[in-house]
Amino acid sequence: MSLSIDLLDSKKHDRSSFNCGITSLDEYIQTRASQELRKRVSTPFILTDSPCRQVLGYYCLSSYSVETIEIDDNIAKKLPRYPLLPAILLGRLAVDNEHRRKGYGDLLVSDALKRALSASIQVSSVAVIVDAISQDAVSFYLKYGFTEFQTDPMKLYILLDEIEKSI
Repeated sequence: MSLSIDLLDSKKHDRSSFNCGITSLDEYIQTRASQELRKRVSTPFILTDSPCRQVLGYYCLSSYSVETIEIDDNIAKKLPRYPLLPAILLGRLAVDNEHRRKGYGDLLVSDALKRALSASIQVSSVAVIVDAISQDAVSFYLKYGFTEFQTDPMKLYILLDEIEKSI
C-alpha cells in the first residue's frame, strides 16, 4: 500500500463513504466534485492509499483574484498597483474522520502548495488563498505561514514567493 494524491477520477475513486464531519465538505466530494471538474470550475485532488479506492482526504484548486487592498500593506506596496491580483484558491481541504491524526492534512496542504507553485509557472499567480471554515482551520493554515487578510481573519493567504523559498 502507498499513499498517492491524484486528480479525481470518478471511476477510480470511491467517495461514497467519505465523512469528515462537515456536511458541506462531505456532500461536495460525494456529489459535486466530478461535475465541477468537468465544467472546469474547480480541480479536486484525492488522497488514497493505493490500491484501495477509498478517499482518505481531498482538496481543490481553482483560479481566483484578490483585491490588492485586502493584502497586508507591507506586502501590497511591493506588488504592482493593480486593483485585482491573480491568485490560486485552495478550497475544501478535508480528511476522512477515520484517518485523522495521521498527518494527511499536512500532506494535502504540502501537495497543494507544490501544485500551486508549479501552476504559477504557466499561469502567473501572486498567492494561494484559503477561506477557513473554522477557527481551528485558521490555526491549521497559520502554521504553514499563511497570513490573515486585513478585512477578514477567516480568509488567509501565502505568497508564491514564500512557497518557493520554503521548497
